[in-house]
Amino acid sequence: MSERLVPGDTAPAFTLPDADGNEVSLADHKGRKVIVYFYPAALTPGCTKQACDFTDNLELLAGAGYDVIGVSPDKPEKLAKFREKESLKVTLVGDPTKEVLEAYGAYGEKKLYGKTVTGVIRSTVVVDEEGKVERALYNVKATGHVAKIIKDLGI
Repeated sequence: MSERLVPGDTAPAFTLPDADGNEVSLADHKGRKVIVYFYPAALTPGCTKQACDFTDNLELLAGAGYDVIGVSPDKPEKLAKFREKESLKVTLVGDPTKEVLEAYGAYGEKKLYGKTVTGVIRSTVVVDEEGKVERALYNVKATGHVAKIIKDLGI
């Protein structure tokens, strides 16, 4: 089971392929705050709701100095379908090896319909301009989560 991050930790560096197969690195965003959110699977109801909420609030978040990156174990082809089908504007990257998910504590045991399973733990990590963890939220709900982040960050 991977360790969960806490505020003050250095956010694990990553470089992952986006929906177009281009590499996206956390380092590309140095000097800006980044909301990195982890979700189980593209094209599923909860993940669609969450991605649409981030897309709907992207201008507000960007205006406040935040970039948004969504991470799932999906391959770029599936992310591209997801982006097209839902008209998503957030950057989606795939982590099929689950190394980044594990490094962020977003992969491990969780409860699903009363059973313990191993999988992606819906999580959000806010990284500051220096690459440090500002907030780490685990087992978040897909619905209403973006509004809560906006409120908590005082945007």
